[in-house]
Amino acid sequence: MLICPGINMLILPGVCDNPLMQAIDALLTRRSARALTEPAPDSGALELMFSAAARAPDHGRLRPWRFVVVRGAARARLGALLAEQLRRTHPQSTEEVLQRARLKALRAPLIIVVAAHCDPAVKIPVIEQTLSAGAAAHAMMLAALALGFNAMWKTGAAAYDATVKQALGLEAADAIVGFLYFGTESGERAPAARTEWRDRVRELSA
Repeated sequence: MLICPGINMLILPGVCDNPLMQAIDALLTRRSARALTEPAPDSGALELMFSAAARAPDHGRLRPWRFVVVRGAARARLGALLAEQLRRTHPQSTEEVLQRARLKALRAPLIIVVAAHCDPAVKIPVIEQTLSAGAAAHAMMLAALALGFNAMWKTGAAAYDATVKQALGLEAADAIVGFLYFGTESGERAPAARTEWRDRVRELSA
């Protein structure tokens, strides 16, 4: 057993393989992967990733996050859902186009569907509940990066489809904020993320 620097818990050896990465490093260097392959985060890494997700800002402590883990043969089932959604909404789609939709679920060894289960009856605005799930998704991506993996965040029309959501065990009213693809980055690395932010900032005058 060892204690991973910066993480106040005992974990199995091999889970925290990047002990020198500081939080600011992960924040400043994260960018989406272009291609992902095995190995995917194992059970120890997943536990840390979900623990990071649970630290997302959560007004009212509603815990609105919902996660669906898709790996192994279950990816083919997800691919079939993506293709069926496309066929249902675009009947003119060719078999080639439908096959490309199926293969989307195979572009990483692990997919985690992140959704917001919002309660419109509480005083916390639904947008804040949804944003909490988005923050949880981002936390998972940063945790994966710190553990030596990388990720892609995808959505698409299927993310907003009630039939797809129900097939994943979610409720039709739940909001899928992203299909997160996890694995080990392979091939050519994506270019550095855009860092210019100054034209997006203004200061309120006194």
